[in-house]
Amino acid sequence: MKVIRKILYVIAVLSALLCILVIVCAVRPDVTEKIQGLLYRDNGKEAGVETVSGDVDSPAAGGVTHMPKEVGASGDGGETAGAEDSFTGVEPEKDGPENDGASQNGGRNGSENAMAVDGADYIAPDESDIVVPEAVSGRSGYKQIQGNEEQVDDSSAVDIQERLDAGYTGDGLDFDAFYYPFYAMLDERGKHIYRQIYANANELYPVFMPVEEVTAKQLKNIFEAVYNDHPELFWMETAYACKYMRTGQCVEIDLEFNRTAQDLDSAKAEFDGRAGEIVTAAQSLPDTYSKEKFVHDALLDRITYNMRAGMNQSAYSALVGGETVCAGYARAFQYILQQLGIPCYYCTGYAGESHAWNIVALDDGFYNVDTTWDDSGGGRYDYFNKTDADYASNHIRQDMSVYLPPCDGQAYRNLEQDDGQADLRSLADAGFGEEQVLTDIGGYYEDCYNQILQNGKGHYTFYNVIEGGQLLDEWDRSYRAEQYKEAYMENAMSALGAYHCEMALEVEELQGGRYLVMHEVTLTE
Repeated sequence: MKVIRKILYVIAVLSALLCILVIVCAVRPDVTEKIQGLLYRDNGKEAGVETVSGDVDSPAAGGVTHMPKEVGASGDGGETAGAEDSFTGVEPEKDGPENDGASQNGGRNGSENAMAVDGADYIAPDESDIVVPEAVSGRSGYKQIQGNEEQVDDSSAVDIQERLDAGYTGDGLDFDAFYYPFYAMLDERGKHIYRQIYANANELYPVFMPVEEVTAKQLKNIFEAVYNDHPELFWMETAYACKYMRTGQCVEIDLEFNRTAQDLDSAKAEFDGRAGEIVTAAQSLPDTYSKEKFVHDALLDRITYNMRAGMNQSAYSALVGGETVCAGYARAFQYILQQLGIPCYYCTGYAGESHAWNIVALDDGFYNVDTTWDDSGGGRYDYFNKTDADYASNHIRQDMSVYLPPCDGQAYRNLEQDDGQADLRSLADAGFGEEQVLTDIGGYYEDCYNQILQNGKGHYTFYNVIEGGQLLDEWDRSYRAEQYKEAYMENAMSALGAYHCEMALEVEELQGGRYLVMHEVTLTE
C-alpha cells in the first residue's frame, strides 16, 4: 500500500507541475518557443535540404558544386551546434566592439599564410579633421548595407519555420582568412551563416531560414562580411530583408538580386571576358607590384565615373558597363587582384561622404589604394599604395573595415612620383616657355578666347599648357559639364560671327606636372 501511495503522490505532483507549465505557456508564448527550440533543436523536417561543397581555399577558386540531397536537419553541420558561447559575430563601434567570442583578427591570425602586422590596430582619425581635396570632391557614391527588418508574430514565425528550408547550407566550404578577412572576423556560428548566404547567393536561392540562431542585428554584420569579401557575386544587391520574432531571433532571410540574375550565365560570360582581358595581360608581369600597378592603370583607362550608372555598387558596372562610382571601382580592383592571387580587400568608410576604396597586401605590408580618386583628370597615383598616415586627412574607415589590417607598408609607397618622367617631353620640347604656363582656369579660358580670335573662322589647331593635377581636374570637369561654352566659346563665336563649332581635345603629360592641351577647332557661319 505504501508503494502505491508513493506512486499516486508522484503522479499528483507531476500533474500539478504540468498544469502550471500549461498555464505559463498560455500566458507567455515566448516560453513555448524556447521549449520548442529545445525539443526540436535538430529540426527534423521531412523535406530534404541540398547542401553544397567546394574548394575555396584560394582566391581563384571556382563556384560551388552540388552534393546529393540529405534528409533531415539542415543546420547542425556538426561543427557549431550546441556551442556554449553566445553568438554575436562582430558589432563594430568606434570605441570597440561588443564581441562575445567573435574573432576580430581581420585576417591577420586566422591563416597559415596570414602576414604578421606586429599586432598593430587601425587608428581612425577624427571625422572633423577630414578635408576632401577639391579635385576629387563628390567622387564617392558608396551605399551602405541596408537590412530591411520586419518583426512577425508567433503564429507567422511558426508558419515560416514550417514553410522554409535552409536552401544551400554552404557546409564544406572554407575561406582563407588572408584572402577573405571579413569571414575571419566572425565566430563559428557567424561563419556558418556566412557560408549559407554565400552558397544561396551563388545559386540564386533568395529566401531561406538561417542554419544557426541569429538576431537581426547580428545578421547585418554577417551579410556585410559576405558582400565585402566576394565581388564575384556581382548580381547580389547591397540590401537584404530579415523577418524576426519578438525574441529578436531571425526566422527568414531574403536576398535581393539585380537584373543580371535574369540571365546570369550570359552576364557571367561577359564579366569573365572583360576581367580576363586584364588578368591575362597582368599575369605575364614579373612581380606583384607590377601586376597591381598594371591593373590600377587598366581600370583607369576603361572606367568613367558616373553617379547615374546602373548597378553602380558592383564590379559588373565597372568592367562591363564601363561607368560606375567608387564602389564599382573598388570591387573591380578587388576582384581582378584576387584572380591574380593578390590579397585585396574592400574597405568602406567616410571621405567627405560615404566612400569605398581598397587595401592591398604586398610583400612588406598593407597599402591603401583609391582608384576612384586616382581616376580624375588624366589619371594619377596620388592615392595609390599609401599608408594610413597618408590617408588620415581624407579617409576614415568605418563599420567592419576598422578591423582590416593597418596600412603601414613602405617599400612600394610613392614609387610612381617620378614614374615615366624621363620619357615625357619637357616644356621646351613642346615649344613653350615658363611664362606661357597657365596656372588657373580663368587664365586658360582667356588664352583660348584670344587664340580663337587670332585664328578666326575655319579649321585649325591651337595649343596651351596648364600646370598641376588640380587644374587638370578642373579643366576636365569644365568640358564634361560644357562650362567652357559660356566661359569662352560662345563669346568668341559671337565676336567672329560664327554659328557652328566643332572641337576635339587631346592632352599630353609633360615633365614637371605640366599638361599640353591640343584643341582642334572648326568654326563656320
